[in-house]
Amino acid sequence: MVRTYLMRLVGGCMIMSLALTPDVSASGSTVVAHVLADEEAVELEIPTDIGVQKERLPLYHSGTVPYFSAGIGQVERAATYPPFSLKLVFTAGGKPFVSGVAVTLRHAQGGAVLTVPPEHNTGPWLFVDLPDGTYQISATLGGVTQQVNQLKVRRGHVVTQYVRWAEDRSPALPAQPDEQ
Repeated sequence: MVRTYLMRLVGGCMIMSLALTPDVSASGSTVVAHVLADEEAVELEIPTDIGVQKERLPLYHSGTVPYFSAGIGQVERAATYPPFSLKLVFTAGGKPFVSGVAVTLRHAQGGAVLTVPPEHNTGPWLFVDLPDGTYQISATLGGVTQQVNQLKVRRGHVVTQYVRWAEDRSPALPAQPDEQ
């Protein structure tokens, strides 16, 4: 009796899991992201078999420059995002993606435009809506800084820039408490 109950419970969980699985196909993205009217978050609309599910990513501002981090998991990677002028992709030591990167963007002539603390970079992608111009990027992971110079961006046109480190110096993930 207990075994039958457990089998049904597991089966029900599997069915519910399949129902909540987003329809992200290899042929194209069906997940759409947009900036909310209050400019506090970027909302992903994820179609599932039981309707549209919504996920919010925090939208930060440094002065007049909005930015957000994304790219965790299949759903976020398949989404179509608003056309922020710069998309940074962080990789290290053979890992396709890393997070926790501190970033500073400066005008090519000097003067910081934006400083992103590592805790705001929760995913491997950083979207920044910069005004038209030429910028220098400093990205730091585990005490090692990479530079990108003379990067030109235009609003409404996404420039994707990869920032790579030879070895992964990502901070260790916090230990998970033992479940009793």
